Amino acid sequence: MQLRSRHLPGLTLLLTSTLALAGAQVTSPSAKPTAPPALSGGDRLLGGYGPYRSNNDLLHYYLRVRVDPDKQFISGMNAIRFRMLEDGNCIQLDLVPTFSIDGISLEGSHGAQIPLTYQRAGGRTIYIDFPRTLRKGQIYTVDFHYSGHPVEMGRFGGFVFRKDPMGRPLVNTACEEEGASVWWPNKDQWRDEVESMDMSVEAPRNLVEVSGGRFQGKTDLHDGFTRWDWKVQYPINNYDVSLNIGTYTHFSDTYEGLNLDYYVFPEDLEKAKRQFVQVKDMLKAYQHFFGDYPFPKDGYKLVEALYSGVENQTAITYGNHFENGYMGRPKTGIGTWFDFIIVHESAHEWFGNSITARDRSDMWIHEGWANYCESLFVEFMWGKADGLIYLNTGKDGVKNAAPVIAEEGTYATPPPDQYKKGALFLNTVRSVINDDAVWFKLLHDYYQHFKYQTIMTTDMVSFFNSQTGLNLTPMFNQYLRRTSIPTLELQFNEAAHTVSYRWEAEEPGFAMPIRVGHGDIWQIVHPTTTEWKVLSTPLSKVEFEVATDLYYVNVRKL
Repeated sequence: MQLRSRHLPGLTLLLTSTLALAGAQVTSPSAKPTAPPALSGGDRLLGGYGPYRSNNDLLHYYLRVRVDPDKQFISGMNAIRFRMLEDGNCIQLDLVPTFSIDGISLEGSHGAQIPLTYQRAGGRTIYIDFPRTLRKGQIYTVDFHYSGHPVEMGRFGGFVFRKDPMGRPLVNTACEEEGASVWWPNKDQWRDEVESMDMSVEAPRNLVEVSGGRFQGKTDLHDGFTRWDWKVQYPINNYDVSLNIGTYTHFSDTYEGLNLDYYVFPEDLEKAKRQFVQVKDMLKAYQHFFGDYPFPKDGYKLVEALYSGVENQTAITYGNHFENGYMGRPKTGIGTWFDFIIVHESAHEWFGNSITARDRSDMWIHEGWANYCESLFVEFMWGKADGLIYLNTGKDGVKNAAPVIAEEGTYATPPPDQYKKGALFLNTVRSVINDDAVWFKLLHDYYQHFKYQTIMTTDMVSFFNSQTGLNLTPMFNQYLRRTSIPTLELQFNEAAHTVSYRWEAEEPGFAMPIRVGHGDIWQIVHPTTTEWKVLSTPLSKVEFEVATDLYYVNVRKL
């Protein structure tokens, strides 16, 4: 199908069938909305930021684990260092009940270990009791020993033992939706990130282990296992912590002083060398828009896996078959011009890993922004018109069946609309601002202002409002906290050469300006939800258009 551009007169836009959302199921817009699944008490307990989480501030994890692929067994210890924010006798940590707790202790003076008692509650929640009051402002370390057989869960399994295509042992992790406590003990929420982290992973001597952070070295333990040591030198969210164990071949490169390290199966080495050159284009584009790569001391890594890909911080897993598009789709169009996994998952280094949603309900801060970054990458490489084509492709798959922002304080995952609808919304904000110089400065300054922080949408709205001088709050609320998108109603009186217009929207005070017209004649009108406004126009009902490539709206001609 061909569509005449509504913002660049005379340019024909060929809509192509690209998959703009990794792993999402696209359904007909006529499909019946489905209610979100009911939340259990455990979901609320795990998702909430209760008193035994809020009474402390994480400082550092030192995670040490041994992984035995033959026995599909892991064992280890996490040393959790934190500062108390108020006096207290209890803290909350998390670990799925499939693991045994082999002991929890408080590090005392002169290396002494003080055994601690604990209670399990709500599935994976663990309350740890202290024999004396921990004092506000003081720093403590709890050593949490555990062991067991991980249980696969979620789309990518959380923690999985597999065989690679050649039948060799392979272990990967992917925990954004399932939570990091499916394989290691931690404070399993997004609000409080450690400031840094160390990891030591013991793996069979014939295999290679790759985690996030800077490689510190490896040590032969002389018992058939090798210990691999990594240091994360930036704040990291618990779900971004990863390990990967397999028969990996390593090759490396650099980009403007940044270390680029790649770990792939030996038989894929040549394909990887050809495909991964796209990383430099990705870095050039995103650094242009947002600023330097967020984690230069830790470097950038791609690690081959059997699933499509996950944005583990500085160790992105890659399973896109060394092809453009997403998992071999689509076969034509802009989506075939680049490797989706490299472009999308790497965008999360800026949005998701550096800037992180404080609560799972605001996951669109990761996924909507990464989806929008895909179109920015296309725009940077091939121009604004192609960026708009890519952005608008697939919009019919948005269901608008539930708000993009889910219920706060629960362990609910927002709907798949957070990807494409989030991107379409950001493009709509760009069109409302209607000044690309202002828009791109806003994107750059937004990232720089919030990098290495956890935020909520309310923080973003406040920043956007203050920087633009506009009241964008009703727009954010309508698109992200309401189910439906706004509808522009148009009522024509061709005899009088007029069209009346207004918004139909749920959000009080919604009054978004929008571009209307035809051919080379376009203008911005300012509809409201409270009254019909009248515009003189020589255009007929058939000729009169709305720039729906610039704004994500419905149009109803009466």
